[in-house]
Amino acid sequence: MQSTTLGSSSKLTVAQVSESLQRFGIADYIVFVASLLVCVVIGVYFGWKDWTVQRKRKQNIRRGSEALNYLVGGRKMKIFPVAMSLIASFISGIAVMGASTETYLHGTQFCYIFTAIILMAVSMNFIFLPVYQGLEITSAYAYLQLRFDRRIRLLGSGLFTLATLLHLPIVIYVPALAFNQVSGVNVHIVSTSVCMVCIFYTLVGGIKAVVWTDVIQMFIMIGALILIVVKGTADIGGLGVLIERNMASGRFEAPNFSLDPTERHTIWAIFIGGGSFWMGKNAIHQMMIQRYLALPTFRDAQKALICFTVGIILLLMTCFYNGLLIYATFYDCDPLTTGLAKAKDQLLPVLLMKVLGNYPGLAGLFISGIFSASLSSLSTGLNSLSAIMLEDFVKPFVRKPLSERSTRYIMRGTVLAFGIVAVVLVLVVEKLGTVLQLSMSLVPISLGPLLGLFLLGMLLPWVDATSALGGAICGLFTMSYIVIRAQIAVAAKEMLIPGKPVSVEGCEYEFVMPRGYNTTAPLPSEPIEKSIHHVSYLFYTFIGAVTTVLVGSITAAILRRQQPGKLDPLLLAPFVRKIYFPESIPRTVVTMHTFNKEDTELYKYAVSPEYHASCHPTIG
Repeated sequence: MQSTTLGSSSKLTVAQVSESLQRFGIADYIVFVASLLVCVVIGVYFGWKDWTVQRKRKQNIRRGSEALNYLVGGRKMKIFPVAMSLIASFISGIAVMGASTETYLHGTQFCYIFTAIILMAVSMNFIFLPVYQGLEITSAYAYLQLRFDRRIRLLGSGLFTLATLLHLPIVIYVPALAFNQVSGVNVHIVSTSVCMVCIFYTLVGGIKAVVWTDVIQMFIMIGALILIVVKGTADIGGLGVLIERNMASGRFEAPNFSLDPTERHTIWAIFIGGGSFWMGKNAIHQMMIQRYLALPTFRDAQKALICFTVGIILLLMTCFYNGLLIYATFYDCDPLTTGLAKAKDQLLPVLLMKVLGNYPGLAGLFISGIFSASLSSLSTGLNSLSAIMLEDFVKPFVRKPLSERSTRYIMRGTVLAFGIVAVVLVLVVEKLGTVLQLSMSLVPISLGPLLGLFLLGMLLPWVDATSALGGAICGLFTMSYIVIRAQIAVAAKEMLIPGKPVSVEGCEYEFVMPRGYNTTAPLPSEPIEKSIHHVSYLFYTFIGAVTTVLVGSITAAILRRQQPGKLDPLLLAPFVRKIYFPESIPRTVVTMHTFNKEDTELYKYAVSPEYHASCHPTIG
């Protein structure tokens, strides 16, 4: 058993070094609390502003304006804050720390993800955004009822609600671990406090508060990452040293063009599989679509998409660079081996305290940045859940139109209720490892079939509701088997992931050597019979979507229940419209599908020029 300590007894122990890195002082707490107070002030400001406007217009208020204002900002938001909010919503604290950890452990192969992001942007521009903007819907899943029927809408909304609700506690718990690493404060105390602040400003201010707090939080996060990059690179001796050390360890990698789908990262898995995942997380996800729908025109949505694409690529590349910086800093004393970092996601906080720990307030700024990324994801999730609850689970089932007061109570009550559930789940998620693993698996299980449903609807006009539902069910069963079987294989250590070499030869403190540790010995490579569940995790969404599309389209071709000529052209992607409806498409075309009475009337108004004339008397 290798349990000897390195070095002499005069050296510090790893516990003493870890404690010395916890230099989270008064200035850091002030910066952290101030960033939370800014969010509260923004929420109160927009809540008060909307309340005063509603009070002045009380006599002439249009039905539905409460939901329109709270959920999509009256469709009058500006491009820049929406683009920043899109970036902040997508990049959680998990992604910020996870991207750095991935590069440190496995090299730069995943950095080619920018190709998948570009694929996502192209599909958004030519397929999804034109349809959403043309229909002017609030819930992305309302499209599924317009195109198919209520069953499929409820399936989509239900999967989104469950996946989001189980994902929100993880979004907060992971940065709480980072806060614990640098300050020693209990994980549950900080996560509960921050959650309550987020619930408050989301509940009071609606989408406007969410978007503008996202803007503030993005600047905090970007500033913190730039500080780490500049100061950390200078500390190790410059960019040349970083490149030299990472080249020597093999962390810089050219694209892997292997055709083996079971390899974890290849350029094909990243471009095709990663592109499908990014498409699913952006093009059909309520948290993202709701921001695009807050913009007044399709042209504005396109500009926001360009800003989002460029911004997300730059931000991810900065996170990947930080992974290389972690290795260049700890190239001869791996924090995971010595126990200085107790978990992989604590590598970046350890680098933070080593680089910025001696400067009052800077550590607080970085932790604020990490938490800001997670707060934006939490607030966006809560706001989106309120939209889904109102539009998909309440409106379609009520006989009478909801009053403005009822709408207000439902939306804010949903934010409060789901927020409290998220807080409770954060308190127990640490002790429920199995539940944590299952909740992280639910996203790939549901994302692929949902993407397949939207692709069936927008690209294949001959597919009917029953065929689409059959395709989605097949996709869900296929993905459930693959993902759950893969989790079992990971737990049984059948799917070992080889990492890049690390060293502890230069450590200047005492630590206990892990059992069986060898810095030069490769991972055991026993031949394992490959099966479909050994496929790269990046292909999960792609497999789910392809299964849904193939089963749905083949079934529809056999049944021939849907006549493309009777379909509303606005429900199809523009280039598909040109094929099936070469004549000009008037804006007065109204769908043949129906919601309840209120939803149908709102949709008719949304696609008619009379509606726009009543909303904008100065037009025409």
